[in-house]
Parts: sequence; structure tokens; C-alpha cells
Amino acid sequence: MVFSFSENETHFGLKHRKIFFVIPFLYAVHGRAQEDSAKIISYEDRVMIRATADTNIESYTFYTEGNQKETVLSINNKIKTSVSVDYRIISATLSFAPKFISSNKYNPLKGNSAYTDFTVRFFPKRLTQTLYYKNVKGFYVENMQDILPGWQKNKDAYIQFPDLRVQTFGGSTAYALNKDFSVKSIYTQGEWQTKSRGSWTPFLDYDYTIFSDTIAGQKSKETQINIGANMGYFYNWVIAGKVNIAPYIAAGLGAKFSSFRDTLEDGTKGMRENTQYLTVRFGSGLHIGYNTDRFLFGGKMIFNANAYSQKKNYTVENSNYFGLVYVGYRFAPPKVVKSNYDKLQKKIPIL
Repeated sequence: MVFSFSENETHFGLKHRKIFFVIPFLYAVHGRAQEDSAKIISYEDRVMIRATADTNIESYTFYTEGNQKETVLSINNKIKTSVSVDYRIISATLSFAPKFISSNKYNPLKGNSAYTDFTVRFFPKRLTQTLYYKNVKGFYVENMQDILPGWQKNKDAYIQFPDLRVQTFGGSTAYALNKDFSVKSIYTQGEWQTKSRGSWTPFLDYDYTIFSDTIAGQKSKETQINIGANMGYFYNWVIAGKVNIAPYIAAGLGAKFSSFRDTLEDGTKGMRENTQYLTVRFGSGLHIGYNTDRFLFGGKMIFNANAYSQKKNYTVENSNYFGLVYVGYRFAPPKVVKSNYDKLQKKIPIL
């Protein structure tokens, strides 16, 4: 059985790259509780190092109205590791998919994928500011059995998009309305909340994304700007002083501004397509953690999704769900770290 990319492009009515160019919903919903010695313990005077492993599963779903078949695009990397360093109000995280893990290695049936991101967070009082850069390359069509009858798993190759690359520059701004609630205690573990509390947390998220691909000598590039306004509710249930269980739920609306253009093999550029969409977002999660003044560990389950309609006949969805485990250690800052931070703080008082 022969599968033709060109026939699918015509059937979809848009370039196939356009169909899958959906920005993963940024799940950064953060806040910073105002320090209260009786209700919130702050560890900002210590350096904290955390190591994290998670199942980073990103899927892009396309389906037409009245058609039960879906097309799901995924990356081959299934395990992501992160290393974070926190001090005072700054938290920095580097994440990547190491190739020494078997599920991240090259698979001849699925191809090769690459994943990296770098995130910096600032926690001035109850405000949380997040900035990040994310780079993902190499995708394959996950649900081949729905697309090609007779296709056999672990035997036949998946349709691959090895040159499809997604680069995202983004951020979020959040504010915890309850001064006795610390989102930081359940997100970066930079604080510990001693009493059970909940809080509404409004947040804005925004990103600029570049999608690029090359197929049969034809290059394509799409840029997108996403802006969203969201409201989340977090609850931190503290058990026996050292254990907490913290669920949250969030929803919002946003706008997507997209610009797409093809570049032919001879270098000729096609016509530019500019479109705007209304997006719908949803997120939820659950955190379970154990904390002492020096050691900490725990796990999380997180789900985020967004969707928007195009040309009234199909909807593009993106979902991101994963579980993670982390372990961390806090210690007194080296003199050189403390002195340099103090000098920087004199120049930038907000730090």
C-alpha cells in the first residue's frame, strides 16, 4: 500500500505542516505567597538543587468534522530529565532528553527526536514571572493503524517528519490572591506551607513560536503569537507537617495569530497566509511531596490542552500530559554566590 504526502495535503485543504502547527499550552501557573513566619517557611536564603525525571509526552491531534479518524503527531523522546538551581527569588531549570535512556534513542520505525528547554522564574512576593525557551525537532504520526488499514505495529514504519522543528520563546505572569498560600511550595519547593490553604491564581501566558520543515526540497515556515488569560485554583493540603497533597485546575481563553509561507526548491517564496483564531485552554494537576529543611522529594501528574477551529471544518488540538518525580537538597550558599547576589541586588532592588 502506498501513502502519498501530496494527496494528503490536497485533502486537508492546507499544507500538512500547517495542520500540526499547534503551540503546546504553556502549563506555567505560578504564584508567590507573601512570607509569614507562622504559616509559610521560606528557604530563599539557601541554595536548592533539584533533579527531575518525567514522561514528556506531547501529542498534536487533527480531525475533520463528521470524521471519526484522527491524526496524532508525536515526538520519539519519552523521558525528559531536568536540573534546577534555586536561590533567593530566582529559579533556573535546564531540561533535555538524554540519549543514554533507551526510550529516547533513535528508532528506525519512528525516527529521531531532540528536546531541550531552559526556564528562568522570578518570585517577587506573590508575583511569579516565568521566561523560557523550548526547542523540539523530529516527529512521527503515532496512530498509523487509523490511517493505513493493515499497518502493523513494531513491523511497519511510521510516517516521519524528521526536519519538523518547533522553537518557542515564551513566558507567563501569575499572582496568588491569597497571601497565606504559596504556589512556590508546590511548584519549585522553595517554600513550605505549614497549614492547609487554597487560592485563586489568575495568570497570563504568551509565546512566540517558529515552525520550520523541509519536505522534498520544499521549505516551509510558520510563526505564531499566542496570548492567553487564565484563572486557576490551587489547594495545598498539608499532612503531618512534612507531607502535602496539592491539586489544581485552570481554564482560560486566548488568541492565536499565525503567519505561514512556503519556500520552493528554487528559492521562490509563496504567498503569505495570515490567520487569527480564538483558543480555549484547560489544565489540571496533582502534586504529592515530602519536605524537610534539607531533603525533599515528590511526584506530580500534569495535564494541559488547548484547541481552536480553522476554516469551520476542522479543529486542531494539542495536549500535554506527563508524570514526574523529583528529589532535592538544600544547603547554605557559598560565600561567592551570596556576595555576588548581594551586589546584583543593590543594582536591581527587586531581586
